[in-house]
Amino acid sequence: MLSVTELARKCDISRTTVLYYEKVGLLLPSSRDPNGYRRYGDKEETRLKNILAYRAFGMPVADIAQLLSCGNTQEQGTLLREQFHCLAQQINALKKQQQAIVVMLQEPELLEEKVLTKSRWVEIMVSLGFSDADMIEWHRNFEQMKPHQHQAFLASLDISPKEIKAIRAL
Repeated sequence: MLSVTELARKCDISRTTVLYYEKVGLLLPSSRDPNGYRRYGDKEETRLKNILAYRAFGMPVADIAQLLSCGNTQEQGTLLREQFHCLAQQINALKKQQQAIVVMLQEPELLEEKVLTKSRWVEIMVSLGFSDADMIEWHRNFEQMKPHQHQAFLASLDISPKEIKAIRAL
């Protein structure tokens, strides 16, 4: 059994963070010593690592509670997809901010740096639980809703024109 401090060190976070997760109901100690000290076991350590992984995805604490409490992988997939789309919107907003800065600086070569590649994008989608069929459906929806943005997105991934054409034809 680990104390709050030991658990925090083991997960490379602050003691305050562990206590915060307890305060919001995400992580409860498995027991308390007679003196009131919290004790955490393997189960709580695994749960904390899951919490930290979801936080690394930028998931809000309220959504993490929902992810951890539901045993339904379809519901988890839905929440992760929503977070993915939220991140995509944030990325687009940041790109617009970058473009505004480029206009102010009059240095268009700054936009030529590739941040997201095809392989990185696929890796992200797979880590979110997307199957090949899910990714195809994602492309279909994107193409149907915003064909010009879909084209621009695929081009931004440094995909060849031939492959872009094939993807858009799906």
